[in-house]
Amino acid sequence: MLVDLRSDTVTQPTQEMREAMYRAEVGDDVYDEDPTIHRLQELAAEMTGKEAALFVPTGTMGNAIAVLTHAGRGQAVMVGDESHIYHYEAGGASTLGGSPMYVVPTHTSGMLDLERVRDGIAGLADPHVAPTGLICVENTHNRCGGTVLTVEQLASLVDLAHAHNIPVHMDGARLFNAAVALDQPVRELARPVDSLMFCLSKGLSAPVGSLLVGSKDFIRRALRTRKLLGGGMRQAGFLAAAGIVALEQMVERLADDHARCKRLALALADMPEVEVSPEKTVTNMVIFRLRDQQGATLDATETQRFIQAAREQGVLMGQSGAGRVRAVTHYGIEDEHIEAAIQGIRLALRDSKIAKIG
Repeated sequence: MLVDLRSDTVTQPTQEMREAMYRAEVGDDVYDEDPTIHRLQELAAEMTGKEAALFVPTGTMGNAIAVLTHAGRGQAVMVGDESHIYHYEAGGASTLGGSPMYVVPTHTSGMLDLERVRDGIAGLADPHVAPTGLICVENTHNRCGGTVLTVEQLASLVDLAHAHNIPVHMDGARLFNAAVALDQPVRELARPVDSLMFCLSKGLSAPVGSLLVGSKDFIRRALRTRKLLGGGMRQAGFLAAAGIVALEQMVERLADDHARCKRLALALADMPEVEVSPEKTVTNMVIFRLRDQQGATLDATETQRFIQAAREQGVLMGQSGAGRVRAVTHYGIEDEHIEAAIQGIRLALRDSKIAKIG
């Protein structure tokens, strides 16, 4: 049995999605004539409580569009030092928008350090400093292990930003996971921020696509930015049809992914070679480290050897920063897959010659 825990991006579309794609009514979306795209965008705006939405091919493009739309050339974009935008999106803000990234510390909860945010906000008075044009936050937080920010945490950041007339964009790639974990409507988590992006192609299991949402004026300007980046697609309603099914049918089941991830985290905590905090596993992601016989944390090379040994046992995982292993549950991973993964990890610890402590 192969258990692929590398990411929730490996999900396969459901049969309902495939049938919806086959039946989809389509048109030329660049001409704004695709009725299925219209329905998806209206549904996304309604669910997030925003005025309008825009379908984009990827979450990375959605975040890039938001940055380019909010911040002008030469304006700084404030991001967390553990954020996906900073680590994994090819420096889009700086490369494409001419906006330097101003990096602030990220707490283990995924929250930005508000004192450092406050200290880092710059206006136009000092000609030596790039003025702050945008602040970005992430929910759930990838490199922090799928941690969740509450409405109160988000509001505290947004209130600070708005006091300086600075918009806040949320990388909400897995925002529906956060909403399920908090047992709150997604619109509550979306309410404080000015714009957000969420992915259809992760835990919601659609094959392709993300949504960028915000005010009507923001989305109008974002549409032009999408065109600039080559993100306008023609008969994209085939993809939107799967996205509609994802939003209508695949949200509540995210709780199953969270429960299975917690089961995996608790089993890892029972392995003396593993350093993990199962109480921090609240969504579909667990990050852990490995320890040697003396209890020292293994480096990136040794960790990669373990990951390869796990692959040979049929368990696929990846690194999340040097020396950290990440496992992600998702649609298609059932209880038996978790049990197989636990057994495979135990064998991989033996095969990669990580000795037990004690």
